[in-house]
Amino acid sequence: MQAKVYVTLKKGVHDPQGEAVCRTLEAMGHKGISNVRIGKYIEVKLSEMSDSEANAKLEEICEKLLANTVIESYRYELER
Repeated sequence: MQAKVYVTLKKGVHDPQGEAVCRTLEAMGHKGISNVRIGKYIEVKLSEMSDSEANAKLEEICEKLLANTVIESYRYELER
């Protein structure tokens, strides 16, 4: 079983890395890009367990390690 975890900054949180990428894209001649937000993508391989156990485990590791829930949101997808 594998989980794909997506961690992104919450709306309203300043993203200097995203701003730098946006400015660089504009400097490279890419027009029409007004905002870039940078996040994290994490793959977690889980041993076989029920979906409810996997969801509970992922909630715990996201809350305690993978995301800073003060400034970041997360979501995940489970694949068997």
